[in-house]
Amino acid sequence: MADLKARLSEHLRAVRRGETIAILDRETPIAHLVPVHDRKSLRIRRPAPTAPPLKRVPIPKAVKSNVDVVALLLEERQFSR
Repeated sequence: MADLKARLSEHLRAVRRGETIAILDRETPIAHLVPVHDRKSLRIRRPAPTAPPLKRVPIPKAVKSNVDVVALLLEERQFSR
């Protein structure tokens, strides 16, 4: 997933050329990126008419915690290698 995030544009170009890409989370397959062959079968959902524009959605207040999130992130990244 980290590689997908870092090189998303490159992967999307490969899918556009017809490749299928497997997405793994710690070596567990979770999804496939596949080219769209039949655009008519796509369903695009629009936001509900009552949904506020994103710029008007309030940002939640920061959570006060004694947990070092950077340490947790580094630990998770070490585990995934």
